[in-house]
Amino acid sequence: MDILGWALVILLFVVGMAGAIYPILPGALAIYGAFFVYGWFFSFSEFGFLFWSIQTIIVIALFIADYAVSAWGVKRFGGSRASVIGSTIGLIFGPFVIPALGLIIGPFVGAVIGEIIIGTNIQKSLKVGLGSVVGLFTSVVVKVVLQLAMIVLFVLWLIF
Repeated sequence: MDILGWALVILLFVVGMAGAIYPILPGALAIYGAFFVYGWFFSFSEFGFLFWSIQTIIVIALFIADYAVSAWGVKRFGGSRASVIGSTIGLIFGPFVIPALGLIIGPFVGAVIGEIIIGTNIQKSLKVGLGSVVGLFTSVVVKVVLQLAMIVLFVLWLIF
């Protein structure tokens, strides 16, 4: 049972880290779920109020940062609410439409279309599309760093 428990914990960590890049995967929630799997297979006694508080704050920060940083990229390049919505739609559907590059092209095209729909000229729309890609990459970096912090904190909590 120990092997199964650790295999599930590691699998959830891998899924969580993949979710930092591929938005359809649960990301931080998979990592958070790994802590519960560990508790069910082994023990919750290692984790106290402080552990759960820190991890929960990181998860909340991840959700806020995910949207805020992506929106920041669009807004920083002069985008409107329509381009933020278009970029989000492109982020969700892009990987399905163009499997290899859809994760990058989807938000770009979505933001550009969002701006064109509200009457923005093509040059500014393309600039906003670039901003959506900058926001996406920045968001991925923030998610990777915070999710790695969750995993490292978990390991350190078990060791000490």
